[in-house]
Amino acid sequence: MPRRSISLSEPNHRWIAEKIQSKEFRSNSEVVNDALRKVRERETGIESIRAALIAGEASGISNRAPDDIINAVIEKRRRDGAL
Repeated sequence: MPRRSISLSEPNHRWIAEKIQSKEFRSNSEVVNDALRKVRERETGIESIRAALIAGEASGISNRAPDDIINAVIEKRRRDGAL
């Protein structure tokens, strides 16, 4: 695994030390890798939302009634096993 040397602010240094002291993590690397993984997951979620918004805007205005749209979404989620 590649090694990196980084500088941390004092509050971040203390936070990492607290996480290790609490036995939540065993090393600085575990804390940093977990934090980076969470940031990457968040960014992926944001990108998914952004793509859905762009697709929605590009699709134009719907002629369907709001209740019809809601029912179609519910039915699709049932078919996909999400409900």
